[in-house]
Amino acid sequence: MTSKKLKVGLTYDVRDDYLKEGYAPEEIAEFDFPSTIDALEQVIRDIGYQPERIGNIKALLKRLTAGERWDLVFNIAEGLYGFGREAQVPAILDVYNIPYTFSDPLSLSLTLHKGMTKHVVRDLGIPTPDFCVVESADDLSKVKLPYPIFAKPVAEGTGKGVNPASKINNRRELNKTCIDLLKTFKQPVLLETYLPGREFTVGILGSSSKARALGAMEILLNPNAEQHAYSYENKERCEELVKYRLATDKEAKLAMKTALDSWRGLNLKDAGRVDLRSDAAGIPNFMEVNPLAGLHPEHSDLPILCTHLGISYRELISSIIESALERI
Repeated sequence: MTSKKLKVGLTYDVRDDYLKEGYAPEEIAEFDFPSTIDALEQVIRDIGYQPERIGNIKALLKRLTAGERWDLVFNIAEGLYGFGREAQVPAILDVYNIPYTFSDPLSLSLTLHKGMTKHVVRDLGIPTPDFCVVESADDLSKVKLPYPIFAKPVAEGTGKGVNPASKINNRRELNKTCIDLLKTFKQPVLLETYLPGREFTVGILGSSSKARALGAMEILLNPNAEQHAYSYENKERCEELVKYRLATDKEAKLAMKTALDSWRGLNLKDAGRVDLRSDAAGIPNFMEVNPLAGLHPEHSDLPILCTHLGISYRELISSIIESALERI
């Protein structure tokens, strides 16, 4: 089988499909725009493969049971329910022994739960802020972290649940913010010691020992942005609220090392992003990792970083597929 004949399926969740079903915009904020799927399909075709749109997990199941197969699946489906939602498509593909891009079900289930991820990262000796997980309002009296504290849902992305109230300065704010998050997202809340330093996102390409940090991009909030965090609102309106700057100084290089250590320690594959923030001493700390990073050519952080580095969108997607094929 030559690369020219390689059939590459595309699994994804598109926002428009779920908006039609009555979901609110924030509920499906992690899902893709149709233009992302268009761009991926075009690149896959341009580099000599045969792209085929599959769609979400329900569409995948229907086509698999009908006997359809693919040589490789380019998987960016985020899923909708449960801590294992990002692992659902890879798990199904494993059943049928169909290879796919990005990480496996174990890693995707682990990294979606920010609290469990931080336990592993901390055990690896990688700096990450002190934390605790609030499962219910009854846990609030047990919180011993010093103020300020930062709060966010334990298993969401795209800044969902992050807003100006996420930075907590006293017990009253702690109780209100946590109860609001528990009620809204119906999942535990991650509390962390607030880090006052610079914020970076580091792009990673490759798997295991071949993984490498592409570069560090600093997140700078404009005066009209929500402050203290790269929030849901800031991410959705990043073109007007956020400035992205390629960082190459000593602190940024340390962020790249920490990100790469985290990526390898969590056994993640092909490509993604690690988010970090520095403490008062200027030491970058692991915050979270995105092993299914957004791939919109202009709006998503990883392609934005690659643009700053002079890496084209075609080169990025081609490298992801090459990494997956090398693993296979």
